[in-house]
Amino acid sequence: MGAPKPAHAALARLDRSEYLAASLGLLRTLVTRQLMLGQSAVVDDLVTESQVVLWRETAAHFAARLFLIECICSDEVIHRARVEGRTRGIPGWHEIGRDHVERMRAEVPPLTVDRLTVDAIEPVEDNIRRVLDYIAPSGSADG
Repeated sequence: MGAPKPAHAALARLDRSEYLAASLGLLRTLVTRQLMLGQSAVVDDLVTESQVVLWRETAAHFAARLFLIECICSDEVIHRARVEGRTRGIPGWHEIGRDHVERMRAEVPPLTVDRLTVDAIEPVEDNIRRVLDYIAPSGSADG
């Protein structure tokens, strides 16, 4: 798998805005491919209002449903402890610290679009139920 090395070198030469644009473009390409195959896609990413417009356009093109789910932790002390105490352990990815979280909060304005917000201080089972209710087809008898 030597192919990622040239791509990584090319990406490393980009400034931050170019890098973010390339990253979003790649992510949209991957999602588009999933939707072309009639498959679902789940994206875990920070989004801006303008990116939401792009995701809506992509979903509409394939007659797919788009669900925006925002995950927060409303307790700053707990959030800090979780960020500082976790190890993601994703091969080839760096760990993120509190400085990264704060930088992202400063760079990405809060969303104003319709979305479901789940709070990580709530029990996981409650958040799962809220998400399942949110994505259930309209008129579903589940509940």
